[in-house]
Amino acid sequence: MHYPVVFKYHNLNLYMAERHTYQTGIIGNCAYLAHINKNTNIDWLCWPRFDSTFVFGGLLDTEKGGEFSILPHGEYTSRQFYLENTNVLCTEISSPEGKYRITDFAPRFHQYERYYKPLMVIRKIEPLEGNPRIRVKCNPVCDYGAMKQKAHRGSNHIQYTGGDEFMRLSTDISLSYIEDERHFALNETKYLILTYGHELDAPIASTAERFLTETIKYWRRWIKHSNIAGFYQHLVIRSALVLKIHQYEDTGAIIAASTTSLPESPGSTRNWDYRYCWMRDTYYVITSLSHIGHFEEMEKYFGYVTDISFRDDERYQPLFGIGGERVLTERILEDIAGYQGNQPVRIGNQAYEHIQNDIYGQVLVSMLPLYNDQRFISKERQDSEKWLDYLLKKIERTIDEKDAGIWEFRNIANIHCYTNLFQWAGANAALKIATKIGNEEFKQRAQILIDKAAQHIEDCYDPERKVYNHAVGSPHLDASTLQLILMNYLDPNSQRAKDHLIALEKELKAENGLFYRYLHTDDFGKPKTTFLICAFWYVEALACVGRLDDAIREFESIIKYANHLLLFSEDVDENDGSQWGNFPQAYSHVGLMNAAHRIAIKLDRPIFL
Repeated sequence: MHYPVVFKYHNLNLYMAERHTYQTGIIGNCAYLAHINKNTNIDWLCWPRFDSTFVFGGLLDTEKGGEFSILPHGEYTSRQFYLENTNVLCTEISSPEGKYRITDFAPRFHQYERYYKPLMVIRKIEPLEGNPRIRVKCNPVCDYGAMKQKAHRGSNHIQYTGGDEFMRLSTDISLSYIEDERHFALNETKYLILTYGHELDAPIASTAERFLTETIKYWRRWIKHSNIAGFYQHLVIRSALVLKIHQYEDTGAIIAASTTSLPESPGSTRNWDYRYCWMRDTYYVITSLSHIGHFEEMEKYFGYVTDISFRDDERYQPLFGIGGERVLTERILEDIAGYQGNQPVRIGNQAYEHIQNDIYGQVLVSMLPLYNDQRFISKERQDSEKWLDYLLKKIERTIDEKDAGIWEFRNIANIHCYTNLFQWAGANAALKIATKIGNEEFKQRAQILIDKAAQHIEDCYDPERKVYNHAVGSPHLDASTLQLILMNYLDPNSQRAKDHLIALEKELKAENGLFYRYLHTDDFGKPKTTFLICAFWYVEALACVGRLDDAIREFESIIKYANHLLLFSEDVDENDGSQWGNFPQAYSHVGLMNAAHRIAIKLDRPIFL
C-alpha cells in the first residue's frame, strides 16, 4: 500500500502547499535514523548516534547543512513510498528526459547470531523510463555545519575527513561525475554506499542487492511476528515500524524524535531537541510494544530503565541521553538558520534539570509486566526488592512536592494532578509487585502512598464544573487529566468520568478531533498548536466511557494529519492542519497505536477481519 502523493519541484526549491507538511520519510536500523526528502536529498543524518552532530543537516540550514541529492536536469515531479511492511523508502523522479527510482535503506538483518546494523546508507538508483540524466551531489559536513568535510579520491570511492571518523562513499558511478557534480546518463542501475568509520570491503552492486533483499526480509518478518489488531491495521503497521527504529538498540533507549528545533509553531521559539529518552513516556511506549507483542524491545527498554534506577541520585531526571547520560547541557547554535528560518536552534535540553515527580510512578507501572505477565520469568529476578524499595522511597520523598509537570514548565511549579495520578498508579503497581514477591512491608508502604496520592488528586476536583483541574488551587484544564480515565483512577462507567471528559471537550477540543494540551499562559505565552498525542488520548477516553462511535469518528479525523508517508508530527495547527514540531514524533505514533488497540478491543477485532 503506497499512498503516493505527487509534488513538483525545481532543483531543491520546494513547492509548498498551503498546508505545511514535512516532505521527508525516514529510514533507520536501530543504530541511526536518516530523513530523505522528496527532492532526493538526505535532509537529516546524525552519525554515529541519534544525538551526534549531523553530517547532513539541510533540514535546519540548506547552506551549512551539506547535501546528498540525486537530481535530474530541470523540472521534475516526485512521488515517495515505502516498500510495503518495511522501512525501505522509494523516491521516484520523473522529468522530461525520463524516470528513475531511488531506493534508500539502512541495512538491518540477522547475521552470525546477532543483528547486523552498520552505520551505512545504501542508495540504489535504477532507470525506469526514457533516458534520464542525473547529477549526484555528496557534501557532508561536521560539527553541526561549522565546516565541510574534505573529499579525497580513491580507486572506487571518495573518502571524507574532518569529523571524528572518516566517511567513505563507495560507488560504481564515475567518481569524476560526482567530484565535478556533472549530469550523466543513467542507462543502468547504479549504487551509492556511504559508510562511517569503516571501509566497504566487498563488491558494490552484489553487496547492495544482498543487503536490500535481507533488509526487506527482516522487516516483513518483524511485522509478521507482530500482533496487530484489525482496526486501521495499515496505520498501526507503519507506526510500529516508526517506533521500532526510534529505539537505540545498543542500550534499549527509545527517543522522542530524531530531530531538533523544528518549531511547535512558526516564530514561537518553542524549538526543542528531542533526541533523548523521556522517562515520563515509558509507560505509553511499553504499553504499545506490549499490544503488538514485541517483548525483545520491551526487555531492552526495561534494561535501560533498570540501569538508571540503580543509580545513587536522589531523583530521576525527566530525560536521559541514549547511553544513560545525565548532563544534556542546552546550547544555541547561533550560526544555523533554523527550519524555514525559525530560531533558536537548540542542542541539548535544559529540561534534564527539571523536577518531574510523575516519572517514578511511570517506571513502576512500566515494570509491572515483568511480574504479572507469565511470559516473563519474575522468579529469576534477583533485584526486585532493591529497586522496588528504591522507587517507593522516591515517591515517599516527593509526593507532597510541587513540580514542573508533564509539560515541563520552566518557571512554574504546582501540585499537578497528572503527577499524583502516576504516583497513585505507581503505588498500585508496587502493591501488586510486593504481593507477588511476598513483601508485607512494601505492601503497607504502597497503600499509604495510594491514599496520599488520591487525596492530592481529589484536591484538584472542581465540584461546580464537575472536572479535575490541572493542579491544586488552579482553575485551568489540561489534557493530561484524560489519563484519570485511561489509568482507571476514574471508573470509565461512572458519571464523574463522563462529566470530566465533557468538560475537557468543551474547553480544549479543537476542530476535527484535535486537542490542545492546555490553553493557559505558560513561560512562552499561550500555545498556538494542538498536541497530537493528546488527540489520541481523547480517542481512548471516548472508547473507555462507551462513546465508541465518537471515538471512531475522531480517530478518522485525526489520521488525516499525516504526511504523504503516513508519518505524524508532534503538533498540528487547527486552522489549516499544518504539521509542526519535531518529526516524526515517536510518541504521536505510540498514541495512534494505543488508541487503535483500544478501539479494536471494544469492537472485538483482535485480528484482521
